[in-house]
Amino acid sequence: MELLSLMKWPLIASLILPWLLVYLGLHIVQRGVIFVDLALAQTAAFGTCISLLAGYDVHDWQSYAFSLGFTFVGAVVLTFTRGRDQRVPQEALIGIVYVVAAAAAILILSKSAGGHEELQRSLVGELLVVPPADVMKTFGLFIVLGAVHFVFRKQFLAISANPEQAEAGGLNVRWWDFVFYMIFGLVVTSFVHIGGVLLVFSYLVVPAVCATYLVNSIPARFAAGWAIATLASVISLFVTARVDLPIGAAIVCVLGLALVLVVIGAKLYRPKATGSVQA
Repeated sequence: MELLSLMKWPLIASLILPWLLVYLGLHIVQRGVIFVDLALAQTAAFGTCISLLAGYDVHDWQSYAFSLGFTFVGAVVLTFTRGRDQRVPQEALIGIVYVVAAAAAILILSKSAGGHEELQRSLVGELLVVPPADVMKTFGLFIVLGAVHFVFRKQFLAISANPEQAEAGGLNVRWWDFVFYMIFGLVVTSFVHIGGVLLVFSYLVVPAVCATYLVNSIPARFAAGWAIATLASVISLFVTARVDLPIGAAIVCVLGLALVLVVIGAKLYRPKATGSVQA
C-alpha cells in the first residue's frame, strides 16, 4: 500500500503530461532540428541554477520565472537563426546553445551548496517526489497550450512541413516560428522542473521517431507516439518499484529500447515504407 501511494503521482504525471510533448516532437522531427528541445531544456535548467544561486528554492515561483525567462531568450535566438540562406546549419547553432548552457550551469552549481545533487536533478528530474499541485498546474497549462496548437494547427503544420511554400502562400513564417518556439519553450520549462532535461528530450523525440517508422499521417503518428510514451512510462514505473531505480533514467532507457524494437520491426515488416506525411 505504501509503495502504491508513493507511485501514485509519478504514474499520474507520466500518463497525463507526455501527450503534448509527443505532439511537439512530431514538429521537431519534421523540422529536422532534433536537438532544439535538448537545448531549450538545458537553458531552462540553467535558469533554475541561476535562481538557486540567488537564494531561491527550486519549487519557488521565482525559480520557474528564471527558467522561463532564459528559455524565452533561447526561443528568440532559435527563431532568428532559422532562414533559407543559412551559412551555418541551425542544428550547429542549437548544439552550441546546449553546450554553453550546460557548461554555464556546471560553473554556477560548483559555487552553490548541494551543486552535485542539483545537477543530477536537472538531468533526471524528481518525478518520484513531484508535488501533486505541480502536476495538476502543468496539466492545466498543457491543456491551454494544446488548445492553442489545435486552433492554429494549419499554420504550425505548414511552417514545419514546408516553410518556403508557407511563405509563398502569404504566411508570416518568422512570426509563426516565434509563436511556436515560445509555446515550445513554455512546455519545456514546465516539464523540465518535473522530469529533468533527459526525460524532456526523450518524451519529445523518441515517441515521434518511433511513430514515424510505423505510420504516415500526423494524427496516426500522434496516437502511436502517445501510446509508446504511455506504455514505456508504465513499464518503467513497474520496474522502478521492483528494483529501486531512478524513475526518469528508467523511462529514458525503456524508450530507447522501444525505439530499437520499432526500428528492427520496421526493417523486417515494412522494408518499402515511405516517409511521406499526411495531415
